[in-house]
Amino acid sequence: MTVLDLPVALDDRPLPRRVGLVALATDHTTEVDFAVLPPRGIGVYATRIPFANPVTPDRLAAMAGDVTRAAALILPDEPLDAVVYSCTSASVVIGDEAVRDAIRAGKPGTRAITPISAGFAALRALGADRITLLTPYTPQTTRPMADCFEAGGFALQGVSCLNLTDDRDMARMSHATITDAARAALVPGSQALFLSCTAVRAAGIAGRIEDAVGVPVVTSNLATLWAAMRACGDGGAALSGQLMRLP
Repeated sequence: MTVLDLPVALDDRPLPRRVGLVALATDHTTEVDFAVLPPRGIGVYATRIPFANPVTPDRLAAMAGDVTRAAALILPDEPLDAVVYSCTSASVVIGDEAVRDAIRAGKPGTRAITPISAGFAALRALGADRITLLTPYTPQTTRPMADCFEAGGFALQGVSCLNLTDDRDMARMSHATITDAARAALVPGSQALFLSCTAVRAAGIAGRIEDAVGVPVVTSNLATLWAAMRACGDGGAALSGQLMRLP
């Protein structure tokens, strides 16, 4: 074996920007959707948080104590531009500000992003305050979501759900099913459709859904991608949909 006596030059970072991702143990979708970021010079560094189906308020709330620990595991002692907690319904059940506080406790000084905080910001950027809400959840899990949107100042024109209890099944829904559900759910007078759940494979087909329903579509992962990109100073379009074309 030869030990090369050469100077080793070190770059400051392997990629200029970096985003931490806290995904559920059962998540099939978020890391795939966030794969659009590394080619743009934004590294995605993921960890997993314990979660056990079914998707119920009690099971979602059980994640609260693990958020800080999960965030702290992402590149310890190194700064991140943002950390995304990738569960929409848990952000509602635990409390959106509580989740973001827990992220910041694990990674002080970072931009903490949830699907709810990003979704609200995205809808406001689109000028939409009258919306239709569509979830894959049961009515029991959807109701707190609807209450959260109303408390956030949005007028819900309609609320629909698909009554699924397992986020792995939510991730297996076909693009055709998602589009058909959006078309069936949209209520006239809505300025946008919010499609909840980071497990649902909707971010990559937002433009197709918009063609079907005729209004802007914001999905959980599309919103967090949009927010994470802006936290990294990237204002370009990574996926289809009107949100990604905003200046």
